[in-house]
Amino acid sequence: MARFTIAHLYPDLMNLYGDRGNLVCLQKRLQWRGHECHIYSVGIGQNIDFGAIDMVFMGGGSDREQGLVYGDLIKRADAFRQAIEADLPVLCICGAYQLLGESYIAADGQRLQGLGFFNIVTRVAQPRLIGNILLETDLVGQKTTVVGFENHGGRTFLNDQRLKPFGRVVKGHGNNGQDGFEGMKYRNLVGTYLHGPLLPKNPSVADFFIKAMAARRGMSSTITPLYDTIETFAHQQVKYKILNS
Repeated sequence: MARFTIAHLYPDLMNLYGDRGNLVCLQKRLQWRGHECHIYSVGIGQNIDFGAIDMVFMGGGSDREQGLVYGDLIKRADAFRQAIEADLPVLCICGAYQLLGESYIAADGQRLQGLGFFNIVTRVAQPRLIGNILLETDLVGQKTTVVGFENHGGRTFLNDQRLKPFGRVVKGHGNNGQDGFEGMKYRNLVGTYLHGPLLPKNPSVADFFIKAMAARRGMSSTITPLYDTIETFAHQQVKYKILNS
């Protein structure tokens, strides 16, 4: 048995549309494999040692919350970037995903600075991109589908050759409603607009992060397959609903 630690960044400010459910999913799937999972919250001004944790999670928030978070997160930017380069698993949803880029241009033209980890720019436009979404991804080494819910006014453009999209849009809008892609992937970091939350609907994506956590500990052999009949059935039902809507 091992004890894994996940840092939940700014849960009081960045937690839209049930994003915290992603942490519950990871915790339970680790527990079902006989491991402990400690989730601790990191608020503005609180310390975080990226070298002492197994994963980072940050959910979505409004423009105001993103501005507040940026002022604190920029102070941790160097350490956070180094952790990402060291293959720390990271999941960033919606507003957190946008913060990874160069800038976020609001509807009034105001430019909000991002962390600048990647050459990504987000511009607000109308109408909002809302609805269920279906992706095809090879995140886990083979093609699989991902289902979720998107609700964002930002159009995000990946201008960084280091990045791969999280997935190809089968049905829905994705990053910007134009290029047919959703989210981004870099090392063990995933940024995505998918709420819902994402991981309970997509056990293979949840296990991508769990296996990445275990691999960094040299414990890959302890992450055995789970009996995911119910989860797979639920995923397929959502998939069919999206395809037939």
